[in-house]
Amino acid sequence: MDATKQEPGAAPTTPTESIPASNFIRDIILDDLRTDKCQGRVHTRFPPEPNGYLHIGHAKSIHINFGLAAEFGGKCNLRFDDTNPCKEETEYVESIIEDVRWLGGDWGDRLFYASDYFDQLYEWAVQLIRSGDAYVCDLSAEQVRQQRGTLTRPGEEGPDRNRSVEENLDLFERMRAGEFPDGSRTLRARIDMASPNVNMRDPVLYRILHAEHHRTGNKWCIYPMYDFAHGQCDSIERITHSICTLEFEDHRPLYDWFIEKLGIYHPQQIEFDRLNLTYTLLSKRKLLTLVQKGYVGGWDDPRMPTISGIRRRGYSPEAIRAFCRNMSVSKTNGTTELSALEYYVRNDLNKSVPRVMAVLRPLRVVVDNYPEGWMEELDAVNNPEDESMGTRRVPFSRVLYIEQDDFRENPPKQYYRLTVGREVRLRYGFFIKCVGVVKDERTGEIVELRCTYDPESRGGNSPDGRKVKSTIHWVSAQHAIDAEVRLYDKLFLKENPNETEEGQDFTANLNPKSLEVLTGAKLEPSLHDTVPGNRYQFERLGYFCVDRESSPGHLVFNRTVELRDTWAKIEKKL
Repeated sequence: MDATKQEPGAAPTTPTESIPASNFIRDIILDDLRTDKCQGRVHTRFPPEPNGYLHIGHAKSIHINFGLAAEFGGKCNLRFDDTNPCKEETEYVESIIEDVRWLGGDWGDRLFYASDYFDQLYEWAVQLIRSGDAYVCDLSAEQVRQQRGTLTRPGEEGPDRNRSVEENLDLFERMRAGEFPDGSRTLRARIDMASPNVNMRDPVLYRILHAEHHRTGNKWCIYPMYDFAHGQCDSIERITHSICTLEFEDHRPLYDWFIEKLGIYHPQQIEFDRLNLTYTLLSKRKLLTLVQKGYVGGWDDPRMPTISGIRRRGYSPEAIRAFCRNMSVSKTNGTTELSALEYYVRNDLNKSVPRVMAVLRPLRVVVDNYPEGWMEELDAVNNPEDESMGTRRVPFSRVLYIEQDDFRENPPKQYYRLTVGREVRLRYGFFIKCVGVVKDERTGEIVELRCTYDPESRGGNSPDGRKVKSTIHWVSAQHAIDAEVRLYDKLFLKENPNETEEGQDFTANLNPKSLEVLTGAKLEPSLHDTVPGNRYQFERLGYFCVDRESSPGHLVFNRTVELRDTWAKIEKKL
């Protein structure tokens, strides 16, 4: 296995435990507190762009920024980098606020937007023009790309680089007034066109966009680039530790240059490795493609790695926090196994949700020696991991449903479930023995089992001490609730979905079997009044969550994560 991949580690820690001491960012903050570098302050921020929904990769950043602030009694701001009105929507803003709050982020009254500072950023741009550190450029975007050179070829100075301060001030003011069309001019910093760091080769600070902003309306037709707004917004908010992912490391010299030229408060930027998961894409551009082209049902499709998607699928915020808490924080990008995330989800749900019985692919069972018209209630444990959840009563009657996979007419070796002549235990119920099958005369398909039961084995215990090798779940046909169950699998077939054949794009790796919809599932009656968002373990089947599309007359469940099934592993080898 790749050494950069992380397997599931030790058991999850509790939500109140801090980020591990081995975290190098935490060590930097501890050292800053010892030296009183920031006068005892710890002030971080989480700065998402409102151009899409947050995904599981953002959860790591949320955990680090809000977690470190909370640990050291500091503050963490939520600030939207809303500098591109062409891609931003209020829907994204609202979803981000909901997601961060759901994950436990607490920003108090410190909800900010880069657009809050547009006037100040404009004044700072004017200051750079006056000091000779910025100029208006007439080159097109393509001409700028060519003129900036490559990693092996230095850039070339453009024809507008040496315009006078007066001309630049005039042109920039006319840009703001809306005199010029989109893309006709930009404001660029005058730094070093031969710098080995391409980011320092006269980067663009402002571009012309005649587009309505979701907060400022049509007040502006020029907008700052992210690289210009980022560090200055941190400065305005007096951020002490500006924590970013590694792709911004090469941008840090540029942020430092702006801060130093403007002579303003200087936050400390620290970069860490971003989260990458196997079988998962975390590019907002590609996730948007999946939504827009209809490959998924929306940003909150349970197959999506978005926070809203995994919430709808049934992941808990506690599980995600435990996953983030136990991840490494380093200076080297790697890839984490998707199974590691599923481990923490499964571990959390195992302790926190009730267990119920559900039959997803029903096979009718008639207990011949059980009296017709009778019904009795059996005691069932809600969660053996937590006695405080108590017990419930489940009805037992003459006609039951079991899983189709729990019967084999011609069983292979190591198969211990029901077959003709074999006895199994019904969970919380009785011993039953299959004595015959009923088949569809046309297709030959088994449609019903005829069984007998041992009335002395109530509760799954035999008075004569005989043993059975398998326990299966069931529901009473008379009392069963109908439900739709959606079984979700990996969205992509390859560990790295970006690896494609020539001429293909990432969608070629989509899993055509990522969703299976079962419309004939049967549930025990205790689920009659369940509501969207409720989570359960369907015994022997996995963890499931009531979907938002569910209603009292039409229950819909999403599979959150599978249980570890020993027989399934054996069967695959046969």
